Amino acid sequence: MEKAKVYFTSKIDGESLVRLYDVLGGGVKLEGNVAVKLHSGEEGNQNYMKPEFVRDVIEHIGGTVVECNTAYEGARNTTEKHMALMEKHGWSKYFHVDILDSDAEEVLENPNGAVIKKNIVGAKMKNYDSMLVLSHFKGHPMGGFGGAIKNLSIGLASSKGKNYIHCSGDSNGNMMEADHDSFLKSMADAAKTITDFYKGKIVYINAMVNMSVDCDCCGVAADPCMKDIGILASTDPVALDQACIDLIYNSSDEGRDTLVERIESRNGLLTIESAEKQGMGSREYELIHID
Repeated sequence: MEKAKVYFTSKIDGESLVRLYDVLGGGVKLEGNVAVKLHSGEEGNQNYMKPEFVRDVIEHIGGTVVECNTAYEGARNTTEKHMALMEKHGWSKYFHVDILDSDAEEVLENPNGAVIKKNIVGAKMKNYDSMLVLSHFKGHPMGGFGGAIKNLSIGLASSKGKNYIHCSGDSNGNMMEADHDSFLKSMADAAKTITDFYKGKIVYINAMVNMSVDCDCCGVAADPCMKDIGILASTDPVALDQACIDLIYNSSDEGRDTLVERIESRNGLLTIESAEKQGMGSREYELIHID
């Protein structure tokens, strides 16, 4: 069986994002109304990807920046506050912005989910024909790391859906008290509903920059612990996240151990393993350098 192809460049700029997308364009061309799922960055966060960095590729595909509200208190838990932060962070300056769960929710089914059998997303997702999942690869306080799979799952879940994933299907559960490994598997279950929804009309880019042990959802995140590595792209989110993990594990950077400890202490690799079992992709890949 042919291995998944993951494309890599160590050149980190807007032009490289466009180049990576065009390399993938031979297999998947995003058409119609194109959503670009990224992280808007919590108020006070210093590490999230800035609009100027991703502007070229979003304009290249004519995309709309999409986000969903959070399930915790902060600057993004209501549409009104989230849109105000989008403006403050510069997203609205360059792009049309759409909060997918601002009006209503939709339920996507995953009958073969290992833990949860459904995913609750913003109803506006049905307005988009294809999607670019543009992820900042870094650590995460709960998931161990955040990349394409997390952006597909927690990132695209509605506020209610985020809590549902964290609590492994317990609608009345407390996110902070939920079973941890069940949460990790639930992320894979939820992500599968998104890949099924777009049926191949979806591509993924991970930027390995500003790699803190913390997520962009942290109001004040830890400063990056590793030097920037590069940008990777694939049509396979499992292979893409695995390739990023491997680049960290194989790095000689002195901060590498800090990020590895975060990943392993949260059993983060379970999410990739679960996504592969869900049939979302393969952990076996070919890394193709385009420098």
